[in-house]
Amino acid sequence: MELERIENQFYLVDKPATWTSFDVVRKLKNLGKFKKIGHAGTLDPLATGLLIICVGKHTKKIEYFQNLPKTYTGELVFGKTTPSIDLETEFDGHFPFDHITKEMIEERISNHFIGEIRQVPPIYSAIKLDGKRLYNYARSGVSETDIDIKIRDAFIYDFKIDAASFPLVTFEVVCSKGTYIRSLVRDLGISLESGAYLKKLIRTQIGDYCLTNSQDVMNFNPLIYEEVL
Repeated sequence: MELERIENQFYLVDKPATWTSFDVVRKLKNLGKFKKIGHAGTLDPLATGLLIICVGKHTKKIEYFQNLPKTYTGELVFGKTTPSIDLETEFDGHFPFDHITKEMIEERISNHFIGEIRQVPPIYSAIKLDGKRLYNYARSGVSETDIDIKIRDAFIYDFKIDAASFPLVTFEVVCSKGTYIRSLVRDLGISLESGAYLKKLIRTQIGDYCLTNSQDVMNFNPLIYEEVL
């Protein structure tokens, strides 16, 4: 049965693992028969969680949603690295981690990863350089040292950890637009004279909009939408 098309709304959707954010947009465009649609903030393919999908005239609100603070939960693991800083690629480095304590992690976070920070985005990211996505450079064998990836500013409002299962550490981060959680994980590992990769990432909140109120992609219903701003 063809679903009724609802224009000029926005939707909260839970992005599945391995889907790109564009995959979600394309799926919903077909299901809802939308003419104009876009998302307000990319999630990495292996990440899951909240995407805000804007439809029709509401696509003009995308920048507003993008500028809202975002909350992530996840798992990082000390002692190993991958080129993509997550499990998209194979391990390429092993590092000592027995010297790291929970207190050391919290001290590094407090002194170096709260407030204004500067990051080098992962080479496995969708940022464009000379008209080409960084991940296309990476997949063609180009390394980070071969190209000029510009440093970006970000803001970390809060960064909490639980190291009960160390070297696996669970975390919650509240951050600004443009923050790369994978870069945060990479830089935290380096600051502790080790390495680290991102094992799991979920976006749980964008501003006041919560994952708990989102729709499953495969059961998407265009009649279930948020109130128009």
